[in-house]
Amino acid sequence: MKPKITIKIIAKELGVSTSTVSKALRDSHEISHETKERIKAYANYYNYRPNNLALQLRNQKTKVIGIVLPKIVHHFFSTVISGIENVANKRGYNIMVCFSNENQEKEIETINVLTNGSVDGLIVSIAKETLRNKELGHFYRLISNEVPLVLFDRVHDSINCDKVIVDDIGAGYKATKHLIDKGCKNIAIITTPEHVTVGLDRYQGYERALKESGIKIDKSLVVNVDEKESIYDQIALLFSQNIDAVFAVNEIYAAIAIRIAKEKGIKIPEELSVIGFTDGLISEYSSPSITTIVQHGFTMGEQAAELLIDRIEGAENEVNPQTKVISSNLKIRESSR
Repeated sequence: MKPKITIKIIAKELGVSTSTVSKALRDSHEISHETKERIKAYANYYNYRPNNLALQLRNQKTKVIGIVLPKIVHHFFSTVISGIENVANKRGYNIMVCFSNENQEKEIETINVLTNGSVDGLIVSIAKETLRNKELGHFYRLISNEVPLVLFDRVHDSINCDKVIVDDIGAGYKATKHLIDKGCKNIAIITTPEHVTVGLDRYQGYERALKESGIKIDKSLVVNVDEKESIYDQIALLFSQNIDAVFAVNEIYAAIAIRIAKEKGIKIPEELSVIGFTDGLISEYSSPSITTIVQHGFTMGEQAAELLIDRIEGAENEVNPQTKVISSNLKIRESSR
């Protein structure tokens, strides 16, 4: 008896994509006559029959995009949602937004629910707990099952899908270089735990700028914030050091640093310069207003939505996964001298 044949097997044996096999079997004009004949002959020899149920499910589009975010209270993520929705609506899609609350099990459960026929594809920023545990099996299953997936901001190199990221190394470099150019020598950094890729990349940019300027890296000026503990207390420890600048990898950390400095009678920016990350309302309306790295979340959301919808509609099915890198810029305000 001849083995049961699938489109994937035909594609692998003939060295073509599954999309090419599918189009050839539908007699699509996009495929050359020679390729169509070769694919049809192979399919006929092995008595290939399409799985009608699978075809029905594949063609039964919901016109809904699922979005899974780590947190609800974050200006950056709200701008990303706006960018996704802007593109989705223009292309005839709606969005469904869910939150993992930085919890791995919640992330897995949410993805399982959304991919049970509720959405056509997913846009995800990975939870901190998932990155810490390095438990990425639920993402590998999505890829294996050919579920359209785009990761943004927090990504992982081992997941073979489209990604949209900020140039976090470049951003960390810009922020630190600005402080150095303003005459700062003892620059502290408030960042995330090392398993969170965005914080790690921003730290690498910070480190590069210091090395280029001949400033010795002092590990006592590095705070890897554990959000299960008091963020205030962890940042306050920095002020026992002789610091003249703080680079914080988000605007909340920057705002807390400014509050502590004020409580200690430290003048900003005369005695301490502060730079944050993400140009949100906290940065704009703090007193003093906070110099910040602008991430362009809206643009990131638009790029993620375009990539995902192209995958859903088959326009990019024969293209290898892409990584779009969004540049950031520095917005100077009152908190840096």
